[in-house]
Amino acid sequence: AVGVDLNLKLVNLMAGEQLKPEYLKMNPQHTVPTIDDNGLYLWESRAIIGYLVEQYAKDDSLYPKEAKKRALVNQRLYFDIGTLYARFADYYYPVMFGGASYDSEKLKKLEEAFEFLNKFLEGSEWVAGNSITIADYSLMASVSTAEIVGFDIKKFPKVAAWFEKAKKEIPSYEETNHAGA
Repeated sequence: AVGVDLNLKLVNLMAGEQLKPEYLKMNPQHTVPTIDDNGLYLWESRAIIGYLVEQYAKDDSLYPKEAKKRALVNQRLYFDIGTLYARFADYYYPVMFGGASYDSEKLKKLEEAFEFLNKFLEGSEWVAGNSITIADYSLMASVSTAEIVGFDIKKFPKVAAWFEKAKKEIPSYEETNHAGA
């Protein structure tokens, strides 16, 4: 979306590649994704997309400079990491990685987060207004992850409609969200 050619390197988490010294030098939290932009090591996908747009985009349409518009984009980014994705992880990760049973109270919290997102989409085409922003990219990744593991987004009609629209309009969606990505 910003016209930057990235040199992508897949990190095999199951093989522990994120724990190797060369990776830990870049990212002591050993999380993915991580970028190295000429010696600037940055991780956390929302921070990365903000940086890439700020550094390389031809205009500010994806991450507006005007304070009120940017504040709304930032709020949606923080909602994604602090509420939606956090609740997704809280509900699914113990089951996927720890063999736990599903917790109905955690499911209610996840559904509440999707209700919030549904509300954000009332009266606007995109999550932070009527033009696509990095908040849409970020939330698209979280929503697609939830859908992949079987969460029913159709219960949230505005989210489902936005999701279908975003799949068509976000450049490289299929490439970056294909099976196994």
